[in-house]
Amino acid sequence: MGCVLVAQELTPVWDAPTDWPGGHQTRLLPAGAQLPESEEIVALIPTLGHAIGAPHLDGLPQLRVIANFAVGYDNIDLVAAAERGVIVTNTPDVLTGATADLAWALLLAAARRLREGLELAASGGWSGWEVDQLLGMELDGKTLGVLGAGRIGVAMARRAPGFGVHLLYWNRSPSADMEALGARRAGSLEQLLSESDVVSIHLPLVEETHGLLGPAELALMRPNSILVNTARGDIVDTQALVAALRAGRPAAAGLDVYADEPEIPRDLRELDNAFVLPHLGSATREARRGMWRLAADNVRRVLAGDAPLTPVTPI
Repeated sequence: MGCVLVAQELTPVWDAPTDWPGGHQTRLLPAGAQLPESEEIVALIPTLGHAIGAPHLDGLPQLRVIANFAVGYDNIDLVAAAERGVIVTNTPDVLTGATADLAWALLLAAARRLREGLELAASGGWSGWEVDQLLGMELDGKTLGVLGAGRIGVAMARRAPGFGVHLLYWNRSPSADMEALGARRAGSLEQLLSESDVVSIHLPLVEETHGLLGPAELALMRPNSILVNTARGDIVDTQALVAALRAGRPAAAGLDVYADEPEIPRDLRELDNAFVLPHLGSATREARRGMWRLAADNVRRVLAGDAPLTPVTPI
């Protein structure tokens, strides 16, 4: 009899019994602890904060499945896992709506300068209505550029019609879902950046997207534009973004992800036109419980000898 190693951080969202096939027991991995070496561990449910490479896998010779508690899986060496016959799964769909909602929240906060407004109201120093006080941007008639046409990108676009925006998207291949929403496909990243009033990033972090938006790309954005990132921090060059925000191009950014989490660079925290959140994209009760159920179901299926529901490596 083996055990299923579960990140201790996930215990608040368990809403189903951990009845693993084969009678395997649940064992918790304490927050901040390194992955142990063990011949008993047959399954692992980690978070994005757990980096899992070949040395870790070599210390877990009986491991059969890693059910990552996230949509992304850049914390896991997929090649090393495949070479050792370890199946890797993720948790798509269940957090799609929550993340798209948060992207819109950041977009609206940046467009209407809510951070500055909240701080002014809370300071007790508001002197009354002024004609040019904290002027923001209306969305009606503007262009929303969506980078990526996966589940979350499409969900972001699906929420757009009520705001009266025009939709533009950039993706490796055409998206029937995007075009059904009336979105135009940009011929290049440069076209999307230069024609959009708001750019929202919904791309996976892979080699091709690492540092995708650097100084040259950010310089293409419109002077009054907004950048929203709820995908991965490493897609945007942080220092280039800080410099661009200081120069007012883009005019503002709404950020939920960072290159070196949990660190949020001081430069971003101190900029009035940077709206920063602590990675809250999937932070709803519904999404987190759904993520747990899906991760646990993937483990159950693999341990029972069945195909997982959402594999990200060949089975």
